[in-house]
Amino acid sequence: MPLRKSARAIRVMTVDDHPMLRDGLASLLRVEPDMELVAEASNGLEAIERFRAVRPDVTLMDLQMPEFGGVDAIKAIRSEFPAARIVVLTTYAGDSQAARALRAGAVGYLLKSAVRKDLLETIRAVHAGQRRIPPEIAHEIAVHLGDEELSEREIAVLELAAGGNANKQIAWQLSISEDTVKAHMKSIFAKLGAADRTHAVAIAAKRGIITI
Repeated sequence: MPLRKSARAIRVMTVDDHPMLRDGLASLLRVEPDMELVAEASNGLEAIERFRAVRPDVTLMDLQMPEFGGVDAIKAIRSEFPAARIVVLTTYAGDSQAARALRAGAVGYLLKSAVRKDLLETIRAVHAGQRRIPPEIAHEIAVHLGDEELSEREIAVLELAAGGNANKQIAWQLSISEDTVKAHMKSIFAKLGAADRTHAVAIAAKRGIITI
């Protein structure tokens, strides 16, 4: 017999491209008398449509999704609904991913590995107007706060380098000269404090600047 939901239950929407993850979240929410799952979405575009339709109190948003990612969805929802309370739910602990999501308008950040321990408390806290960011991620954001960010072109160069492409191949794929690629790599090393391209890829992947 389903539990009777409170008249003031927190209305939650989940956004993730993995059905099993959404099913797991639904199971956790189903037994909470003060929470109600009102919508699910499998990508950012669906999330925007469902948000407009149901206006959830709290949205749990994955970052890496096909078609339309979480950060873009957060920006779109918050531009239309400035009071939207969105919690990022992700496997990525990097400060760069977190900083982008928070700048886009997220008010919470939770690693999927901590869902069973922290999810329900995070939903209640965010619904009450608080912000929730794990201390270790807040620390990493603070550490890199003054760092110069990689440009979009530098990120593209580094992603191709991470795929094992030599400078000549990167130049051909991006329609730029090999000397320009070398200049970008030099800038990347300086910004990340990296000794070489392998080191740069490792740092960028750890921080969530690129995904490999």
